[in-house]
Amino acid sequence: MYNPKSLRAEEFIDDAEVEATLEYARDNRTNRQLISSIIDKAAECKGLSHREAAVLLECELDDENERMFKLAEKIKQELYGNRIVLFAPLYLSNYCINHCVYCPYHVTNRHIPRKKLTQDEIRAEVIALQDIGHKRLALETGEDPVNNPIEYVLESIKTIYSIKHKNGAIRRVNVNIAATTVENYRKLKDAGIGTYILFQETYNKRAYQELHPCGPKADYAYHTEAMDRAMEGGIDDVGCGVLFGLALYRYDFVGLLMHAEHLEAVHGVGPHTISVPRIRPADDIDPHTFSNAVPDETFNKLVACIRLAVPYTGMICSTRESVAVRRRVLELGVSQISGGSRTSVGGYQTEERQDETAQFDVNDQRSLDEVVRWLMQLGYVPSFCTACYRAGRTGDRFMSLCKSGQIKNCCLPNALMTLKEYLEDYAAPETKAIGERLIQENLKDILSPSVRKIAEQHLADMANGSRDFRF
Repeated sequence: MYNPKSLRAEEFIDDAEVEATLEYARDNRTNRQLISSIIDKAAECKGLSHREAAVLLECELDDENERMFKLAEKIKQELYGNRIVLFAPLYLSNYCINHCVYCPYHVTNRHIPRKKLTQDEIRAEVIALQDIGHKRLALETGEDPVNNPIEYVLESIKTIYSIKHKNGAIRRVNVNIAATTVENYRKLKDAGIGTYILFQETYNKRAYQELHPCGPKADYAYHTEAMDRAMEGGIDDVGCGVLFGLALYRYDFVGLLMHAEHLEAVHGVGPHTISVPRIRPADDIDPHTFSNAVPDETFNKLVACIRLAVPYTGMICSTRESVAVRRRVLELGVSQISGGSRTSVGGYQTEERQDETAQFDVNDQRSLDEVVRWLMQLGYVPSFCTACYRAGRTGDRFMSLCKSGQIKNCCLPNALMTLKEYLEDYAAPETKAIGERLIQENLKDILSPSVRKIAEQHLADMANGSRDFRF
């Protein structure tokens, strides 16, 4: 029986409840009165239940779908404004003992060269990332207790934080590693990580077991309950996601929202971020062998419905997606994107052989500067901000600000500060010219006159080399 407060995966992701929800959504896909009332409720910015959101995802009424998309755009703007946070993945190792059938790192893949970065190689990767302007990384590694033990991850985080090159510094390391123990999560917390990210891949247990035939990741319950252990270990910002296209997207959509409800019910804090990757080609992996591909229009609707259901969460879209798709989902709810990404081990310091160790093919292959310029041309404020982590605005403290709509008062000035920093230190001349105009246009949107005055002074100081700022 469905129990969001249970700590058992099969109770807070209850298969019978998911199937009943999907049936309820199908039965009401043209129920105008119900659909209209759910959209009205979503407009209050307090979220939706998984059943309500499933009805919207299934909705077949064109006018209500249009209303839904417009509301998603409005909520995104009201809670997050026009800023977009930028980050890059950093792959440490592709050694892995799992047999995930959709990932080229699986243990039986004999073509892919296996590589693990030394601390000196990590240093070179980080300097390369700093030299293009990145301040926030998502650390990635395969699951292998011999080659990638927690001690290796912790040492790597320490190395990353220690590197100061020219004006560069990585201010926040988010971590996407395999499910682990409460003790290890405490170690990650003590190491100063930002968000702990773990994709469920699919919430359908039967499909999950078929996709993970062996290895430690094959344990559905241990994997699904990882966020509870992370929070028990003191990590209050966690990031969820599924790999759309592996299993039926409707099932995974409902499971994802049930997981968010569970975290809120048990820990008082829902997911800090929700990622929405779709399966992509990679070495040894042909996405056409998976029969559940999600077309672009459906993908857009998934993003919009997640934004309505979980309005407070940050949403992440990676370079898996094309420029056109990324542009649309930025409107509908996405608030963080990667830029200038390499999905191979050691891919930033050299182009040589990088594709041979890539986890997936990158669709958006533009440089970070091109992505920054593109965002500004669309009217967005690219943000490299990590101030919330440094100021302790995490977990329930961040969520209370976000749910009340007050987080923008912190985020906009910090976004402008970090954009100015990027423009001064890394931007091409054309990018810098566009950015300077954008900053001046957005200063007026800082509602507090005192904060605006401080921001203006910081901006002036930064042109003379100062980097001492944080709101």
